[in-house]
Amino acid sequence: MSTSPAPRLPEGNEIRVPVALGDRSYEILVGRDLLARAGELLAALQARAAAVVTDGNVEASHGAKLRAALGQAGLRTETVVVPPGEGSKSFAELERVCDAILAARIERGDLVVALGGGVVGDLAGFAAAIVRRGVRLVQIPTSLLAQVDSSVGGKTGINSRWGKNLVGAFHQPSLVISDTALLDTLPAREMRAGYAEVVKYGLIDDPDFFTWCERHWPAIFAGGAERDEAVAQCCRAKAAIVARDEREEGDRALLNLGHTFGHALERIAGYDPERLIHGEAVAIGMALAYRFSVRQGLCPPSDAERVVAHLESVGLPVRPAQIPGGWGSVDDVLAAMAQDKKVKDGALTFILARGIGQSFIAPRVPADAVRAFLSEEAAR
Repeated sequence: MSTSPAPRLPEGNEIRVPVALGDRSYEILVGRDLLARAGELLAALQARAAAVVTDGNVEASHGAKLRAALGQAGLRTETVVVPPGEGSKSFAELERVCDAILAARIERGDLVVALGGGVVGDLAGFAAAIVRRGVRLVQIPTSLLAQVDSSVGGKTGINSRWGKNLVGAFHQPSLVISDTALLDTLPAREMRAGYAEVVKYGLIDDPDFFTWCERHWPAIFAGGAERDEAVAQCCRAKAAIVARDEREEGDRALLNLGHTFGHALERIAGYDPERLIHGEAVAIGMALAYRFSVRQGLCPPSDAERVVAHLESVGLPVRPAQIPGGWGSVDDVLAAMAQDKKVKDGALTFILARGIGQSFIAPRVPADAVRAFLSEEAAR
């Protein structure tokens, strides 16, 4: 395996967050108006061509600007456009994207560029992982959720009829470019959904960051320097965890706070964005995780109430009953959880909390305890 140093990237006013993975280390660049510099940044990676994978909405907003930047740097570029939404994380779209990358004659030394939110990043990343047994990947996340979470750490994949992200691979990017100016035109609902993942980092192990978020969330939404710092701080936290536990064999599982409940609710909602999007599911899931922790005698009720109050203050849902069209039965939720990636020997694993910033991995949580808790939630 090569141990040559990574190419030196041209510098600007961005915040740089290193992800330390030996000879696969890379940087996350955070700042405004970085998309215009994408050409010089990718050229520094010594690629000759790039296949840009994006969705129809992002293509209309940012595709031409990216192609112009890459063209100015002399990179041959092909664009693959997929339909917006979770439905694109499918075997059919994966096959189409892989075929388009091959048709574009993208070689292993070239680049697949994921320009979009979490769906595009997961899909394009998985395609990059398997085409020619691995093509280099650059993530250019265009949503808050993708900038603070899904673009970092190398998790890629698609959904199956059995659940979310059950088919995939670990494939680290060569570079992540987080242009926070791209969030200026993000719909308010998408911004709120991404903010759920921001809050998550405070709830895992950084109570001071949670307190900072309580004070500064309006500025994060408005796009000031606080937005850049929030994105960078989340990336620092995730980079540290990924460096310790790249393949989620230990404490990287803490990043799934709220996701065991949340993924089950997404599946029950049929991945219908009119009913529920990922960040909203995570918000409900985190509120449930804290309330379940209280019910188990682990967490002070005041901490759970504080978490719920903050999520509500930014307009996020905190109860399954807030999902349009309902959330099925308790048995439906338990059945969906049974396909969670963290299930081991048929037993459920949750991320629970002893307080704000005190999350921990709880293996082998009794199904009867979860059933009783969900029955109480259903009665609310």
